[in-house]
Amino acid sequence: MSTEEIIAPHFPENAGAVCRRLCEHGYSAYLVGGCVRDMLRGTVPHDFDITTDATPDEMQKVFADHRTILTGAAHGTVTVVEGGENIEVTTFRADGVYSDHRRPDTVSFSRSIEEDLARRDFTVNAMALSYETGEITDLYGGREDLANGVIRCVGDPGKRFEEDALRIMRALRFSAVFDFDIEENTARAVHEKRELLSCIAPERISSELVKLLCGKRIHRILVDFADVFSVFVPEIIPCIGFDQKSRYHRYDVWEHIAVATQKSVPLKNVRLALFMHDIEKPAACFEGKDGHRHFAGHEAMSGDTAEVILRRLRFDKATIARVSTLIRWHYVNPANDRALVRRLLRALGPDAFFELIEVEKGDNSAKQDFCLERIDELEGMRRTALDVIARGEAYTLSQLCINGGDITGRGIAEGAAVGETLDRILDEVIDGLPNERDVLLEKAAQLNALGRRDLEIDGNDLMDLGFEGREIGVCLEHILSAVNEKALPNEHDALMRYAQEMYEGL
Repeated sequence: MSTEEIIAPHFPENAGAVCRRLCEHGYSAYLVGGCVRDMLRGTVPHDFDITTDATPDEMQKVFADHRTILTGAAHGTVTVVEGGENIEVTTFRADGVYSDHRRPDTVSFSRSIEEDLARRDFTVNAMALSYETGEITDLYGGREDLANGVIRCVGDPGKRFEEDALRIMRALRFSAVFDFDIEENTARAVHEKRELLSCIAPERISSELVKLLCGKRIHRILVDFADVFSVFVPEIIPCIGFDQKSRYHRYDVWEHIAVATQKSVPLKNVRLALFMHDIEKPAACFEGKDGHRHFAGHEAMSGDTAEVILRRLRFDKATIARVSTLIRWHYVNPANDRALVRRLLRALGPDAFFELIEVEKGDNSAKQDFCLERIDELEGMRRTALDVIARGEAYTLSQLCINGGDITGRGIAEGAAVGETLDRILDEVIDGLPNERDVLLEKAAQLNALGRRDLEIDGNDLMDLGFEGREIGVCLEHILSAVNEKALPNEHDALMRYAQEMYEGL
């Protein structure tokens, strides 16, 4: 057995307390897997997994004075609540057959850390740190692979992926996140066993996909393993190698997607949007007489397709709505115009607006060099939006100095016309109309003022009363003014009586 001493081992307080209790009762205790890997990389682990030779029954006796949860007793896992924290402890084990390509049908408990490490996925995850000695057990060269930046399966890669097909996505994810190479035999097995991903629940695929897309090496992973991604997103297949034949582009559609994703900020919604933002370009393509290709409407088509993909992968409704919206809007021409920024803030809301800016930055970063000028324009739009928000400039109905009650209370409009009036006023405020109460009320009255054609009487009615020539126009203007001032209802009989009184007064 190869053992190495870890530099300055620091067990976290609660996990250390659990390990100490196990050792005090004569059992061994190790930190294992990702937490050891992260400690060796100099990063703080998100969680700490403990493995021991104690069986679940023995663990419950050791921690009889603690709250314990049989998280997965059949697989040897007990959760111990220590210091208010849930600490998972798993018995050394050997796995049986994986008939569903995800979890072992049976497990057998072991007293050997060596046997336990043999079942693990990658060498960098197959190291164990002893609580008692502070030594690392590393049977498969995990520490060397970690130093060299290599993802390598423990043992036969094909067998490891046959056992648990999700390991295929995990290999890609670790490579992308850590910026590691995938060892040649492991990479070959990823390609050969890719169809096994169809055995994996969509929720697990989507979880790995998001982590992967937010990694450092996403460009090469997307390009080199496009066949793997096409197993669960077959919509990308037409994009692979599709020549854009455009003066704006230097890459085919799929590599453009890959580069744009890598060059964007590593935020979930931004990267998911870029992963699918041009997915319908091949379907939208038409070639002009000059040989250049155009993709009118591809953004709307891609947004619709993204909805289908995200639903299939069981993403939540909020993510589906946000990502498809970003894709549909990603083709907005950047212009640092204050009114345009306010319109986009109105249409999208601040959070989606700022994400859209990042999507467009990534998109333009993956085009020809002259398109990089747009990034400065986009950054200007971001700053303008921050200023609009800081100054409290109106871009939502709630920010207007009037509301529906002001409009109905003055008899300006009723029902659906109230909302329509406020929408039109907000449009004008965004374009520069002062957001002042008197100004907005006057504008509301103007927008709802009737014209002659809206009156319930016309010139023929006035001729029946005896009006002639210019008298008809003068009378209609008087009536229209009275109606708009709410002094007279726009009803035929009332208007005829009013006209009769006018005629008699001539």
